[in-house]
Amino acid sequence: MPTREINFDGLIGPTHNYGGLSLGNIASSSNAGATSRPRAAALQGLAKMRACMDLGLLQGFLLPHERPNTAALRALGFAGDDAAVCAAAHAADPALLRNAMSASAMWAANAATISPAPDTADARTHLSVANLSSNLHRSIEAAETHRQLATIFADTRHFALHAALPAPLGDEGAANHMRMGAHHGAPCVEIFVYGERQPGGFPARQHRTASEAVARRHGLAPGRMHFAQQSDEAIQAGAFHNDVVAVANETVLFAHEQAFADKAALYDIIEAGVPGATIIEVPAARVSLADAVSSYLFNSQLVTLPEGGMALILPGEARENARVWAWLQELLAGNGPIRAAHVLDVRESMRNGGGPACLRLRVAVDDAAMAAIDARFLLDEGKWERLCRVVEAWWPEAIAPDDLGNAELWRTAWAAREALLGMLSR
Repeated sequence: MPTREINFDGLIGPTHNYGGLSLGNIASSSNAGATSRPRAAALQGLAKMRACMDLGLLQGFLLPHERPNTAALRALGFAGDDAAVCAAAHAADPALLRNAMSASAMWAANAATISPAPDTADARTHLSVANLSSNLHRSIEAAETHRQLATIFADTRHFALHAALPAPLGDEGAANHMRMGAHHGAPCVEIFVYGERQPGGFPARQHRTASEAVARRHGLAPGRMHFAQQSDEAIQAGAFHNDVVAVANETVLFAHEQAFADKAALYDIIEAGVPGATIIEVPAARVSLADAVSSYLFNSQLVTLPEGGMALILPGEARENARVWAWLQELLAGNGPIRAAHVLDVRESMRNGGGPACLRLRVAVDDAAMAAIDARFLLDEGKWERLCRVVEAWWPEAIAPDDLGNAELWRTAWAAREALLGMLSR
């Protein structure tokens, strides 16, 4: 049976704000304290989903998590009804409420690591929920992510879902994982990218021990996986995940020259294990790490089109950077596998440190597994329109920093979630 890839995008939640909670994420830090636009952010994300559907790609979505997360605040000792818990947390330490308000579950690439059925010992698709242990606001996501994935991929004939690894083993999900092979339905080489802790500077979030544990749980063959170290230069430049400096799809690796600590070893593995592999390396002399991080060139979605060939789905910031755009034009004019670029406006998410690829979780399935997925989370035109209407009706237009302590915002966010769940149940 043919195997196709589904992109499950995280729907950006109604509490999307610029709290600046993510150390090492330059965009998040530099925009901390600005006024966000949750409604525009969610509609931009939905427009990206629609653009992918219009290209003939399969599209799913993940729900925003309940925010404020009062369960997390109760675990810290705050008591009372939901509003009282939030008020007490804000009075005691506003940073705790900011963490409980974060809409960071929108970054679906951090939800889990996926090994499709052709790669695994039991011929099922394996999913390991990420623990995201390096940041408080992200570490509280795992339980709700597990519940959603358990609902979407409930059929154990086709799917095996693994709980998050224990902290402090840092696991950041598919943002540090690449899969390369002849096509999505072929046994592939799975590439796990990790960082090494260095004194000072930004921390490495993905630990090799965590990546090795995920590979073992997924039953990957020793010759079909590789562990590659991300360069510290990339991490210190703001590439807090590998997908900020590299992306792979089927036979193609698209990466910055300085993405990996030992690129020669990785390239040898790819060339030996991937039939017809193409490595497109962007030289630092043409596009610096700073340009790569600010434009999110490599955080584009690299997709295979139904009619054949590959395309990049890029953020508008890539076109606005003259050096990045000039290099891309040369790439597209060549005779390589990437023949098209589609530029989309996801500026609201970019300002919080994530581009098109951060917003999606890739799952490759055959027809039988596709039929076993909970169809409520698969997007069609009618469902897309209903999601847009819910966002337009319930998502706040703007959130300023001082609004996070406003009880009216908390009630609005909870009501928005109820409206979304109601739409999904119909």
